[in-house]
Amino acid sequence: MTLLEHFSRMAGNNLWSNDRLYRAVLQLKPGEFEAERTSFFPSIKATLNHILAVDHLYLDFLEEGGVGAAAYDDYVPFDVPQALFAAQVAADRRLIDFCEKLSEADLGRQVITDRREDGMIPEKIGDILAHVFLHDIHHRGQVHAMLSGSSVAPPQLDEFLLDYDLKVRKEEVERLGL
Repeated sequence: MTLLEHFSRMAGNNLWSNDRLYRAVLQLKPGEFEAERTSFFPSIKATLNHILAVDHLYLDFLEEGGVGAAAYDDYVPFDVPQALFAAQVAADRRLIDFCEKLSEADLGRQVITDRREDGMIPEKIGDILAHVFLHDIHHRGQVHAMLSGSSVAPPQLDEFLLDYDLKVRKEEVERLGL
């Protein structure tokens, strides 16, 4: 597997993991989505909004959209999980599309990241993608743990890449077009 293939598969994994996680979140009882919990962010709602806000920021950097730090700074959090889920799916699809269009040369190409306080910092596309995947996995894990203290069991999130796991994800992967 090449690094390009890996990034494309990780983008697909992001969509699949978020789909599984949000389908659990959508089953929460009233008040559980925004309930205060112990984690880096104080609720499932805040954590999922953070993931999406950071995805918007990094997608702007990667696509060289010109919005810069405002993509994060001006982000308006979603109050209901259904709308947040739809927005996350759109971001995940953008990331998949971006990864599928990359060439090997693109991975080492630098794009400017607007870091407000620290200025405009060039970063390699491959490094940004690695960071985005780590960031999203990290915070999904926090939501996963917070679900353990809710009325909904946390879903399995690590069954995407191996053929062995195909039987437990086949229907979902086909539904998502992966």
